[in-house]
Amino acid sequence: MIEKPYLMFLGDVPDALAAKTAYGIVDWRRDWCVGQLRLDGCKADCSLPDMTIADAAKSGARTMIIGAVNAGGQLPDHWVTSIVNAIEAGMDIASGLHIRLNSIDAIRAAAEHHGAKLHDVRHADRQFATGKGTPRSGHRLLTVGTDCSVGKKYAALAIEKALCDRDVDAEFRATGQTGIMIAGRGVAIDAVVADFISGAVEWIAPEADPDHWDIVEGQGSLFHPSFAGVSLGLLHGAQPDAFIVCHEPTRTRMRGVQTPLPSIDDVIDMTMRLGRLTNPDIRPVGLAINTAALAEDEARQLLRDMWKTYGLPASDPVRFGMDAIADHIVSRYRP
Repeated sequence: MIEKPYLMFLGDVPDALAAKTAYGIVDWRRDWCVGQLRLDGCKADCSLPDMTIADAAKSGARTMIIGAVNAGGQLPDHWVTSIVNAIEAGMDIASGLHIRLNSIDAIRAAAEHHGAKLHDVRHADRQFATGKGTPRSGHRLLTVGTDCSVGKKYAALAIEKALCDRDVDAEFRATGQTGIMIAGRGVAIDAVVADFISGAVEWIAPEADPDHWDIVEGQGSLFHPSFAGVSLGLLHGAQPDAFIVCHEPTRTRMRGVQTPLPSIDDVIDMTMRLGRLTNPDIRPVGLAINTAALAEDEARQLLRDMWKTYGLPASDPVRFGMDAIADHIVSRYRP
């Protein structure tokens, strides 16, 4: 567990994209954030109060989140002083970078001296069993995609909120570094050894009360040549009763490769055929369409057309919310 509330460390990143971890946390858990710390030259702003480490400590910050990302996942040398100062002020540190915090001598020594926790959320702090595929109680929903980076995390968080607004017992289950910081717990599935991916997901979303919903954050795509293995392990481990297909309608090829984008029909068919291995009752319950590249009128018409074509409620989770999909889930799975 990552202790709350958070101080968001943005460093001196050159733009908002380089602080996407921080922005994702603020978008969904703003009430967990007391402020942001920006170094000279920082071009990102999460619209949180600018604070020094001393200010944040006085405001009760328990963890400083390294909210920046960079090529190679390295931690710049000139950020180390701020991290050590935060530890000395009584904070834990959480990072989604590839480099481990305790591999940096000054940070490791400060943490040992002050009893601070170092959360390297890309690296699991436990071992997992292999997946067993044993049926377990409770409901689970998985977000799947026609590609990577189409909004599976945002769709999962938005459907969690919409279900909770309807008094459904639902909880987001994080499988990526930003999601872990949003949830306060989870496992970065892309850092788990392949044989144990499905077992790690069984641990993330365990047996639960019959009416409980675990909303499992999807990763990659079953059709992506780089990430299909992770996606399949997630599907088998989650044993989802329901899945939402996430899609970006302006793409023609999958991100980072030359593979053509699959159709939504392809994704539904493949997800059901492969998912039946661990849950014979798996079914689609909605479409989450990323319409950021479309004008509003065009986006609304596309969603109406998709709803008619696929017979499933379709919405943009960020732009229009997930009420229709949540209503569909409640009506279908009402106790």
